[in-house]
Amino acid sequence: MDAGKRGEQWSASGSMAELEAADARAARAVAEPKPSGPPGDAAAGAARARAALSEGRAADAAASAGSAAAGSSGRRGAAESSGGGAVRAGAEVRAARSVAAPATGWGPADMGAPATFVLLRHGETPLTPQKRFSGSGGTDPSLSDVGREQAERVGAALAGRGTVQAVVASPLTRTRETAGIVAAHLGLDVTVDDGLRETDFGAWEGLTFGEVRERYADDLNAWLADPEARPTGDGESFAATATRIAATRDKLVAAYAGRTVLLVSHVTPIKTFVRLALGAPPESLFRMELSAASLSAVAYYADGNASVRLFNDTSHLRP
Repeated sequence: MDAGKRGEQWSASGSMAELEAADARAARAVAEPKPSGPPGDAAAGAARARAALSEGRAADAAASAGSAAAGSSGRRGAAESSGGGAVRAGAEVRAARSVAAPATGWGPADMGAPATFVLLRHGETPLTPQKRFSGSGGTDPSLSDVGREQAERVGAALAGRGTVQAVVASPLTRTRETAGIVAAHLGLDVTVDDGLRETDFGAWEGLTFGEVRERYADDLNAWLADPEARPTGDGESFAATATRIAATRDKLVAAYAGRTVLLVSHVTPIKTFVRLALGAPPESLFRMELSAASLSAVAYYADGNASVRLFNDTSHLRP
């Protein structure tokens, strides 16, 4: 309805403000469609927050346009219109910001308990102190005596906390052995999930980083620079590992919603869980240190956000 039909004098500034606000809302609707994503997808969670903030800004712009249009009819009407719109817009922006930046380590109370993954790297094997590539395509070593003692310490520490409700392990020998020792302390059974296996390092299995550089320098450099690059001998790329871990995460979050589950896995899968939760780039995998028998933890909320609670904790291994 135009100003004449409302019995008001037409205002160029008011009419243009309304049109500009409408154009801005339409542009945002195209540029920022309603996002969606699986639990723990940090990028999707951030997109939801940005969309909510955009809606708040659009409401604020509409309130300003209403104020300008009403100015031709009187200061009192403008103040009332602007005040009501500003209050609503302010409330929407505050709500969006509470989603975008929740209190550290906690989600909104009305979302219920998160699915919490306690991520345990297996104990040492004979290859661990030698820093050799040991993935899912190698010799599948067992725990060393040191590794078994580490698993016992983890089990005792977690039993004292009393929070773990289920144990899921990679199918490799070192993880199944670690999980079995820990589960005995907790009085739980172990479920095996193939999605938690270590990356297949192809021809690099059993070699040190230096030996790989001497023998396969070009392949190693490509692997360090590109997450899509495969280790020599048709190994598994970090990109492929991330796809597998994301699928495993989604399945386990659905299966253990509201519960705390111990996942016994390996260096690359655990770092990938953390990387995906943080929305960090693939190269961040090379900037994390993950010790044998260390504990990390990530909580996954119903709104798709994730919170990294712990990383590379080895305090339970100290005498």
